[in-house]
Amino acid sequence: MNTPRRAVILGFAALALSRCTGSPPPALYTLAAVPGEPRRSRRLGIELHRIGVAGYLDRPEIVRSTQAFRLQLAEADHWGEPFAGMLDRVMVENLVRRLPDAAVFAESGAISTRADLVLEIDIQRLDAESDGSMVLLAQVALRPDGKTATATTRRITVPAAGTTTQAHVASMSAALGQLADYIATQIAAM
Repeated sequence: MNTPRRAVILGFAALALSRCTGSPPPALYTLAAVPGEPRRSRRLGIELHRIGVAGYLDRPEIVRSTQAFRLQLAEADHWGEPFAGMLDRVMVENLVRRLPDAAVFAESGAISTRADLVLEIDIQRLDAESDGSMVLLAQVALRPDGKTATATTRRITVPAAGTTTQAHVASMSAALGQLADYIATQIAAM
């Protein structure tokens, strides 16, 4: 057998052996949209720009907290899709539930149309305090038809739903739902 072929076969054998003795694959999680109160608004096209995400959050592993200047990760628990894209998807769904008269679409999606309102969100924090409560710190800007807007900062705290990763992710989803409630209220008042 020639040497390159032998190396390939040995490589596959080593890979197969490592899968037999290695650690189990990570559990995969996803954020989910949560129910919210529908609000009446005029018919609008709302374009959600790609949500800005603090770098420490944009990773495959789920960040549990940032206490004492240290990231605590759920090492065996990963996101089932890229974090930033998941945020866009969930926020669009949250807003669609809250603004039934509006057409909400993500800038990063396949559909593009004229937007009456541009929504920009920058998530600076989304992790748990030492007591387990979830903290979301975000800046939000609404720009009507390309005009300039002033950003507002929202800090949302959701009580701990439990100590499991599933409860942690549920609290994150609830915090994003509360942010969508705030945004929908602002849009309905315009």
